[in-house]
Amino acid sequence: MKTAIVLAGGFGTRLRPLTYEVPKPLIPVQGVTLTEKVISKLKEAGVSKVYLSIGYMADKIIDYFKGRDVGVKIEFLVEKEPLGTGGCFHLLSKKQIKEDFSKDFIVVNGDNLFDLDWEKMLLLHKKNDALITIALTEVEDVTSRGVVKLSGDRIVKFVEKPKKEDAPSNYISSGYYIFSSKVFLELPAEKKFMLERELFPKVASNKKLFGYYDSGQWFDTGTFERWEEVIAKWKK
Repeated sequence: MKTAIVLAGGFGTRLRPLTYEVPKPLIPVQGVTLTEKVISKLKEAGVSKVYLSIGYMADKIIDYFKGRDVGVKIEFLVEKEPLGTGGCFHLLSKKQIKEDFSKDFIVVNGDNLFDLDWEKMLLLHKKNDALITIALTEVEDVTSRGVVKLSGDRIVKFVEKPKKEDAPSNYISSGYYIFSSKVFLELPAEKKFMLERELFPKVASNKKLFGYYDSGQWFDTGTFERWEEVIAKWKK
């Protein structure tokens, strides 16, 4: 897989006051930025071009990466207003889609780090002829998250914040995905949409949404506590 989209347009509200000055994609993790850590995982999958979907403090992010060698070519998708996790797809030109998204590609939530086996995930994606494969991680406390209900590898639906006894599994989305190029035929027409609300349920209903579980390290950086945990424990 040669191309990836990194979703990095959020405001980082739970990391304020830090993110009043520093956009979340540029927060430091072990001597580099969070985004550079994410890119290092993408390079393991063979990615050579990354589309950074940005909005809040976009100029600072562009200034940081312009002229900086991070081992991949970077293109910027700049949201002038918040477009949700899926709106960036509509910012791609037909030329970009034809040149960079004609085969399977990766989409990742720029908040998260996951030490997963891309090769195994891609094999599963192809075996199932999936439209989208979501990398899954396991959590103990499901009550504050959306968990997946599975039928074999296939994701049947998401269950939001279930009681422990009602949870169909302990698996949640890691925010790391493989998309088929055919996904462009399924995108909502709206300029602003959420992958999790508007696209994934539609793909699941068509029995084309699959899950790949990996036991590798997974962290999100949504709060100060989680950010500090990443700095202390991320091994890669």
